[in-house]
Amino acid sequence: MTYDVWLPIPADEIDGLPAPSGPGGGPRYRFWDGGPDFPADPADCAFYVVPYMKGSEIAVRPMAEMTSLRVVQTLSAGTDHVIPGLPALPPGVALCNAKGVHEASTAELTVALILASLRGFPGFVRGQDAEEWRGGFYPALADKSVLIVGYGSIGAAIEDRLAPFELARLERVARSARTTARGPVRPLAELPALLPEADVVVLSTPLTSDTRHLADAAFLGRMKDGALLVNVARGPVVDTKALLAETGSGRITAALDVTDPEPLPKGHPLWHAPGVLISPHVGGSTSAFMPRAKRLIAGQLTRFVRGEELRNRVLTTG
Repeated sequence: MTYDVWLPIPADEIDGLPAPSGPGGGPRYRFWDGGPDFPADPADCAFYVVPYMKGSEIAVRPMAEMTSLRVVQTLSAGTDHVIPGLPALPPGVALCNAKGVHEASTAELTVALILASLRGFPGFVRGQDAEEWRGGFYPALADKSVLIVGYGSIGAAIEDRLAPFELARLERVARSARTTARGPVRPLAELPALLPEADVVVLSTPLTSDTRHLADAAFLGRMKDGALLVNVARGPVVDTKALLAETGSGRITAALDVTDPEPLPKGHPLWHAPGVLISPHVGGSTSAFMPRAKRLIAGQLTRFVRGEELRNRVLTTG
């Protein structure tokens, strides 16, 4: 049996892919990175690797016509951008995420955002532009208390990279309680009691109906004076209006790799909010992305061809 596999990376650039279709059938690779024209009839696609960072509208555009689809594979840790297309799919389609691809890059950026915010890097850059020597004392990460909200593989990778910084304390929060080699993970129900103790609050949770506006006015109001909020999750995890109120008063600061809305339009008040550092959703888009993404694609397709269980399955339709 021959079937199509849609890839956002040319097949000849991915080592380890199963052999393309021959006399006995097999995968027929089609390159599509979100362009206006489809590479083939979507009805023949069995395995769809979603174009990376092209937005929900492009991601779901071919899905309603993919009547033979068996797998949707994202190249992002989150899958919220493809969720709108799932109701149109046949039952039994596996949705898999890119666990293992973005941990290193996102964790690196998280630490960079924390250090840049605490040590005042935005002010240094502005001082350099103005040829001003801006000395003084700045907060250190050492001896701080850090709270990671959303302790999956990315949250664990963030903790790994924070380990050498001589923290006073690190707390982990996830949907449900569990234990890890580094210590306990506390349930979301305990979050209100943990927020007032944290100097740095890191958001690395998926965007779901439960986490949309998780960091609302009540959440932010519980953070201690002078605390730093770091969002490397999704923009809507934070209530932007509530964040602007808290940062506008100078009570807390924020470092955001993601925003709501996104991309942030010209003239939006977040651009110039006091104490807010913004990076343009670059947590996963580094030199570390492509080799890990290619390994994921090759591994998942090998399992699919062999009839083996896929990794990173988030849900199955129907």
